[in-house]
Amino acid sequence: MKKIKTEQTEDKLGLAKYLTKSLSGRWKLYILFILDNGGTVRFGQIKKKLDNISNVMLSKTLKELEQDGIIIRHQYNEVPPHVDYKLTAKGKDVIPALIMLSKWAQKYKCEEGAIPDCEECIK
Repeated sequence: MKKIKTEQTEDKLGLAKYLTKSLSGRWKLYILFILDNGGTVRFGQIKKKLDNISNVMLSKTLKELEQDGIIIRHQYNEVPPHVDYKLTAKGKDVIPALIMLSKWAQKYKCEEGAIPDCEECIK
């Protein structure tokens, strides 16, 4: 029976490794929530919603999400050129799980003082 538990643990660790590869990083979750509007969003609109992110870091993060098949990048060859992004089916599939994690965070953030300036925690 211990062998089965070890195999299950190894499976979970492998999945955790995939999750962290695909979704880890300071900005990825923010970007996914920004793109969860059903349409396309331009680079500048994403940047405007994220405080303190450089163009280089935003480009790098978007490229990683695109390489992982989570978002689609569409470049328009017109003057002035512009680029927009939207979630792929794979990206849309992860949103419900992220919403569940957000609900978990909402439940515990005040108890643990995770967000000291949170309006809800101050009340």
